[in-house]
Parts: sequence; C-alpha cells; structure tokens
Amino acid sequence: MVRDKGRKRLPPYISYRTFQNFIDRLQQGIPSRIDRSYWGDSLSGSTGIQLMSALRFLGLIDASGMPTSRLRSLASAKDTQRTEILRQITTETFSFLLQGSLDLQSSTYSQLQEAFHNTFELTDGVNRKCVKFFVELASAAGMPLSPFIAKRLRSIRSSTGTKPVFKKRGTKARWNLTVPQDLEEIPSRMSWDKILLTKFPTFDPTWTDEVKIKWFEAFGKLLERGLARGS
Repeated sequence: MVRDKGRKRLPPYISYRTFQNFIDRLQQGIPSRIDRSYWGDSLSGSTGIQLMSALRFLGLIDASGMPTSRLRSLASAKDTQRTEILRQITTETFSFLLQGSLDLQSSTYSQLQEAFHNTFELTDGVNRKCVKFFVELASAAGMPLSPFIAKRLRSIRSSTGTKPVFKKRGTKARWNLTVPQDLEEIPSRMSWDKILLTKFPTFDPTWTDEVKIKWFEAFGKLLERGLARGS
C-alpha cells in the first residue's frame, strides 16, 4: 500500500479508459514532468487531478510529477510486455488485497468493495470508482478474477460505458460538497460565478485526503463554469 508521510494515498478512482488513453498518448513522447500544462488541453481540471493521484499511487510519477522509469517502460511496452508490467504494478500497489484473506478468484464484487472501504474508509461513490478501476486494471494485467466480479463488471460497463471525461463548455456543474454560508445580502449586479467564488471555502491543508479531493473537484467545476459563461 502506498503511503505519503505516514498517510495512506487514495487508490485510483479515475476512469480506467481515461488512464489507458493517457498512457497511449505518452507513446508520442514523455515530458520531463507531468503537470496541468501537459494534460490540461484534453482533460478537465477534476479529471486531471484524479489522473495525477492515480499516477502517484501506481508509482508512475513521483511527488513532483516526474515520470518514473516504470512509466517510461509502460508507455513504450506493447501486448504481453505491457500486460506483464501492469501485473507488476497491480501486485505491488494493491498488496492490501492480494496479501490479505480475500480470494480474488472466488470473492464477490461486494466483498471487494468492503475490502476497499475497510482499508481506506471511502464514501460509497469514491469506493465504487476505486473498485471499478482496480477490476479493469487487474483484467488488463491478465490476473484471474472470480466470475462473480467479472459478471458485475460487464454489467456496469453495459449500463454506464467507460468513456473518458474531456472538457465541455456550457455543461452544468454538479455539487456534492456542502458549503456552509452565512445569511447576507447578495449584490444584485454580481455574477453567479463570482458569488459562488466568494462562498467557496478556503483550502485547508489539514483536511483529510477525501475532503481535499472533493474540494478540488468542486473548485475545478466552478472554474469551468466560469470559463463557459465568459466564452
């Protein structure tokens, strides 16, 4: 399990298709650092943050965003070689599953969800995304999974699809973060995006990782909404 200064890093909760497309893109060339200026033209702010979190958890970039040798190997690998590298990554970074009492060849999808929840204490929404990413990664790595897990994954794919999330203009933002507000008069000429910015909570480094993720997601959506209004 990956830790950062004594704290657990959250496992990847990004769409696996988005992660896969990113790795494929690196075949055109790997920058010396993975940052917003590199992925910002194709991914939304919240998706980019999820991608960076996933790359760190999987040991593909360091804390500064610098690509590791494993990322370079993965990007250039094809077919069975890529499958083997993915297997190594899965075995090392998800050791809390593979070295525990859970048997991936006979367990149910719910048991897998419980294992993630018990280890990271995730909300239901984030937990589902983490499990889905792991199952798709393990499948791409050629790791045997129980028919109960595989069946559930096929059902989820058919009902939701696995399309990557790209920037869209004019889309409505969904707010899952509850922001306490004082009752005060709102200036009649102030635009809604500016009003929301004045009400947005100040980032606190002492928050838990899960609260930080929700803050970044909500703030990214707010910025996108503001850009869409100004276009």
